[in-house]
Amino acid sequence: MISAATPDVATATTRLRTLFGDRLHEPGDPAYVTTTTLWNGAVQRTPLLVAQCLDADEVAHAVRVAAQCHLPLSVRSGGHDWAGRALRDGGVVLDLTGLRAVDIDVDSATVTIGGGVTATGLLAAARPYDLVVPTGTVGDVGMAGLALAGGYGPLCGRFGLTLDSLLGAEVVLADGRRVTADPRHDAELYWALRGGGGNVGVVTELRFRAHRLPGVLAGMIMFALAEAPAVLRGYGALIAEAPDELTVMTGFLPGPAGEPVIFVCPFYSGPDLDAGLPWMDRLRALGTPLVDQIAPMPYADALRMFDGGMVDGNHYLLRTRWLPALTDSTVDVLVDAARQVSSPFSALAVHHFHGAATRVRLADTAFGLRTDHLLTEIIAVWAPGDQARPHREWAEHTSAALAPHALPGGYPNLLAPEETERVQLAYGANWPRLRRAKHRYDPRELLTAVPTLPRSRR
Repeated sequence: MISAATPDVATATTRLRTLFGDRLHEPGDPAYVTTTTLWNGAVQRTPLLVAQCLDADEVAHAVRVAAQCHLPLSVRSGGHDWAGRALRDGGVVLDLTGLRAVDIDVDSATVTIGGGVTATGLLAAARPYDLVVPTGTVGDVGMAGLALAGGYGPLCGRFGLTLDSLLGAEVVLADGRRVTADPRHDAELYWALRGGGGNVGVVTELRFRAHRLPGVLAGMIMFALAEAPAVLRGYGALIAEAPDELTVMTGFLPGPAGEPVIFVCPFYSGPDLDAGLPWMDRLRALGTPLVDQIAPMPYADALRMFDGGMVDGNHYLLRTRWLPALTDSTVDVLVDAARQVSSPFSALAVHHFHGAATRVRLADTAFGLRTDHLLTEIIAVWAPGDQARPHREWAEHTSAALAPHALPGGYPNLLAPEETERVQLAYGANWPRLRRAKHRYDPRELLTAVPTLPRSRR
């Protein structure tokens, strides 16, 4: 556990100021507001210090100072965790957004990135070589946070989760040591990093296997809300037959007039994109499309479909469930939630987990669910100044209605900090080993990240 000793803020500030100079920010500094403003405007926290790190040595120094001065520690990379765990009240924030280097080794088909690189930054550097790394659906998300806890995305069926392409990492441990984690160097740390989140160390560099992918057949097809039951049932039947090369999202987004519309968003990533055309025709035939924007395009361009969907500064609250399939009952719950949505900004998303992601043995990574399933995101969004209660109640009601039909646990990257019991269930048989790794690499539990692991009961 973190020491109960009194935090020594003065000493920490002096020691960090010596190293970071004007890259150390305190409340009242002009840059403090910028470095503590997150995508989710509902997050209001006041760290004591923000250290803008430029390399792993600076990260290690800051970790040692925080530990020795008994200050809580958090890490900001992409800053897209909806619960704002990048910032800790009264703590030291390690801002890794300056670690943005991307190195492409075409011969070995590997990509090495700094701990602050986003999906957009990685894909932009790899694009001239027709290489990709599996990402999520939002380009601004940091690759480190995505990979450490999972990484659902449009290439899940073909290449697996983001973490399945992670070949190794450079890590600063809670005692300030810098270590390498890969199959030949500290294999247990490497295991824990792939799914266990940022709870066993601060990752300053990641090395990924890259995949050749000149383009995808992708886009958005939208249907009127009235067609949602039929579209969802047809979607469930279609994905049960889908090849690895086809991963399809569905859900509800705000339409032009504010009324939700149902969408299907396919990504076909096979070597012959024309082979994906019959699947696109089947998706169109689920209803009468209001929008049909399917086309061949580079993978990075396809991700831009989601740009602007979630506006920085709005207030967000997320809930999530793992569903084994879309049954009539779960279809009814999702459609009712769309009809009763409390805000014109809110959304529901259903992610498709199948194919390559299911063929990784459960014990090979910390990630706790390797069977076919659907990840549901319940995304409550409201404007600053609005009352939070109706939007929170909509999300909670939807989550509770799905619970009887859901698998235990849920995607750790989306679970709320207080949902520690569900975090434990999410890891299933991998939980005892992950808990042992946490005790081994961070016995004082200095690091709390996504997911928020339950405290040990030692």
